[in-house]
Amino acid sequence: MRKLVVGTFITIDGVMQGPGGPDEDREGGFEHGGWSVNYWDQMMGETMDVQMPKADTLLLGRKTYEIFAAHWPHIGDEEPAAVQLNGMRKYVASRTLERVEWNNSTLLEGNVAKAVANLKEESGGEIHVTGSCDLIQTLLRHDLVDEFVLWTFPVVLGTGKRLFGEGTVPAGLACVDTKVSTTGVTISTYRRAGAVEYGSFALDDQEPVSA
Repeated sequence: MRKLVVGTFITIDGVMQGPGGPDEDREGGFEHGGWSVNYWDQMMGETMDVQMPKADTLLLGRKTYEIFAAHWPHIGDEEPAAVQLNGMRKYVASRTLERVEWNNSTLLEGNVAKAVANLKEESGGEIHVTGSCDLIQTLLRHDLVDEFVLWTFPVVLGTGKRLFGEGTVPAGLACVDTKVSTTGVTISTYRRAGAVEYGSFALDDQEPVSA
């Protein structure tokens, strides 16, 4: 089975909306777009270059697809990321798009969760999800995510779409890698590690407090 990896930029308070620019996603009156831009350094670029070749399929929601499709086809072949993104298979989850024209792009038909589960059963490399907050919520509700690569920026916004919304299936995770950029961005990889294990700090002989 193929691994589905969610890679996303988030703030310390879990917001993932509009990291790349003021007008990237103003839904809900969001006014903090572009919060990630000024934290980029060489290590972050090198990390991205290592992560991207692991995937041969990109899974996107409509908004992220439209942002990518308006940008990457116009970047020259001297940029390795452009070569990979333009060439790889791309699947788009959308209720409103009638067609997708970016090279090697396909609209997912029918039930998105079922379609993604079928993609995972196919042979091939990793399936990567970038951005696509609404799509991620569907994947989380149906327990389809195998790994998270979270780029946590030293920013608190207070409002905006958050990575883990209502309906997320509880799951235990193992942190298998972490590194910190010169600008304080923490890049951590988490893999599924079974169910959440519950316990208590109460002393064994402590009597419960009655109402």
